[in-house]
Amino acid sequence: MQTFSRTMMMSLAQRLQALLASREVGPLVIVLIFSALLPISLPRIALSDEVQYYAYLRSLYFDRDLDFYNEYQHFAAIGLRNNDPAVFNALLRPDAANPNPITGKLRNVAPIGSALLWTPGFVLADLWVQVANAFGATTPRDGFSQPYIVAVCMMSALYSLIGLLLTYRLARIYAGHIPALLATITIFLATPLVFYTYLAMAWSHANGFFLFALFLTIWLRGREGNLSHSDGRRHWSVWLALGVVAGLMVMTREQLGLLLLVPALEALAAYAGAVRRWQWSVVRELFVGHVVFLGVFLLSLTPQLATYWVLNGRIGPSTTVGGKLAIAHLGPLPMLISPHFLDTLLDPAHGAFLWSPILFVSLIGLLWLFVRDGPLALLLFVGFLGQVYINGAFGTTWHLSGSFGFRRLIECTPIFALGLAALLAWVQPQIGWKPLLAGAAIFVLWNVGLIAQWTFVRPELRKGLIWDGMLYYQLQVPLQTLGRLGDILFNRCRLTTNC
Repeated sequence: MQTFSRTMMMSLAQRLQALLASREVGPLVIVLIFSALLPISLPRIALSDEVQYYAYLRSLYFDRDLDFYNEYQHFAAIGLRNNDPAVFNALLRPDAANPNPITGKLRNVAPIGSALLWTPGFVLADLWVQVANAFGATTPRDGFSQPYIVAVCMMSALYSLIGLLLTYRLARIYAGHIPALLATITIFLATPLVFYTYLAMAWSHANGFFLFALFLTIWLRGREGNLSHSDGRRHWSVWLALGVVAGLMVMTREQLGLLLLVPALEALAAYAGAVRRWQWSVVRELFVGHVVFLGVFLLSLTPQLATYWVLNGRIGPSTTVGGKLAIAHLGPLPMLISPHFLDTLLDPAHGAFLWSPILFVSLIGLLWLFVRDGPLALLLFVGFLGQVYINGAFGTTWHLSGSFGFRRLIECTPIFALGLAALLAWVQPQIGWKPLLAGAAIFVLWNVGLIAQWTFVRPELRKGLIWDGMLYYQLQVPLQTLGRLGDILFNRCRLTTNC
C-alpha cells in the first residue's frame, strides 16, 4: 500500500512538472495566488498620505474644487474617535504653510496621479450606489461611504495584479517561464509590495509599480532579447504612449521621474552611435520621436501643474516636500545631495536589504542579465540607483519610520524580478529546483513574519527593525497567527488603527 501511494505521488509530481514545462501557466498561477490572498485585504483610508491621495478624487468629483477641508475633517474625525490625532495634526493643524499663505488652500503634498488612476472604479462605485438606492438601499452618496473606499482600494489591487503580469512577461523575455514565474511571485511575496497590495491599499505604490512595468513593456517592444541591437528608433505611436505613461508615473510619485534616466541614457547612446556612423537620417528620426515624447509628456503633466498652481500659487510641489530634501550649493548652483544613500540600503533598523534581503539577491542577478543584455542591465541598475539616491536625499524622512518595509523601492519591482529571473535561470541547471524553491520560501516567510510582527505581534517594529529577539519573534509568528486567526479572517480592523 505504501509503495502504491509513493508511486502515485511520484506520478502526480511528474505529471505536474510535465504540465509546467509544456504550457505557459505563469499568468494563471499569478492570478490564482493573487486571488487567493485577496480575501485578507483591508480596504480602508485612514493615514494622512492615503487621505491626501483620496481627497483629490472625492473633492473634484463631488465638490468640483480643490478645497479639502471637508475631506480632511471627515477622516480626522475618524482618527480622533480612535484616539489617533495623526490626520488632524498633519492636515488640519495650522502652521506657517498651512493653509498656504498665497492661495489659502490646505496643504496636499500628494500628487494627483493615483486619483486619476482610481477614477474608473470610483465612478462605477457611484453608479452602483445610485442604482442600489433606487432599489431601496440607503447608502450615502457622498464619496465617503464604503462602496467608494472599497472601489479605490480594489483599483490599486487590480493595478498591482496587472503590474505582476507585465513583470512576468518582461522576465519571460530573458528566462524560461518557470524561472520568470518563481522570480515574479517571490518578489511579490517577499517584499513590501504584498503589504501595499492588500493591507495598505490606498497608497500610490501599487499604482506606480504598474506604471513602471507598463512603461518598460512599451519601451522594450520590438527589442526583446538584446537592447544593444536597437538603434533607438521607435514608431511615433510608441513615443506617444511612452509620453502618456511617463506623465502618469510622475503624477503618481514625483520621484519616479528619475526612472526616466533609463530611456534618456538609451537616447544619448543612440545619438552617439548614429553620429559616429554618420547616419543623419537616423539622428533626424530619433529627434522627431523624442520631440513627440517630450511634448506628450509635458502635456500629460497638465493636471498636476494646474493642481500645483491652485494649491500652492506656483507651478511646483508644496514647500513641505521641498523642505525635506538635502540641498548643497556649489557656488551659486544648488545641488541635490544624498547623505543617506547607503543608509537607504544598509541601515540596521531601516535598510531595504535588511527588510527584504531578496532585493540584494535580485540585484546580483543583474550580472547574469548583463550577460544576456548588457545595455538593459546597466540602464535598469542606473534607474534603481536613481531611486535610492532620491530617497537618501530626503534628509528627515529617508528612514520611512512608521511604514512597513522600504516602500519607496516598490516601483523598482520589475528591475528586481528581471535580475532574479536571470539568476534563477542560470543557477537552476546546476542545483535543481528544490533548493531554489526552499530559498524562495525562506525569503517569503521572512517577509510574512515581519508583516505579522509589524501588524499585531510586535508593533514596536513600526519604528524600525529590532534585532534583539528577532529570531524568537519570527518563530512565534505561526502560534500568534493561529491565536488571532479569527481576527485575520473576519475582523482585520482589530489588528490596526482608525478602522
